[in-house]
Amino acid sequence: QVQLVESGGGLVQPGGSLRLSCAASVSSFGSYAMGWYRQAPGKQRELVAIVNSGGSTNYADTMKERFIISRDNANNRVFLQMNSLKAEDTAVYYCSARMGWAQSWGQGTQVTVSS
Repeated sequence: QVQLVESGGGLVQPGGSLRLSCAASVSSFGSYAMGWYRQAPGKQRELVAIVNSGGSTNYADTMKERFIISRDNANNRVFLQMNSLKAEDTAVYYCSARMGWAQSWGQGTQVTVSS
């Protein structure tokens, strides 16, 4: 079981930026595929972006022009840089760690985009 702690959420105006961070407590962090997901009220959890153990990335189509996922294997962290935020980006953002069929989740961090 990987322990994940997200930070960096908050209230931001439309058009603004936020950088989310996720700290992982695991000895082989570099072997995990790390991802960000989000869940808006009344909606299912959806993929935002994934960075694989080799560094390749995948994004949801609606976010790949505005969001950037990155990882720091030396410090067991994964980041999500979110730019040009919109009201519809309001959600709880969750960090995920996956290896094989095992997937762990953080508690989530709230992002609210509102004027």
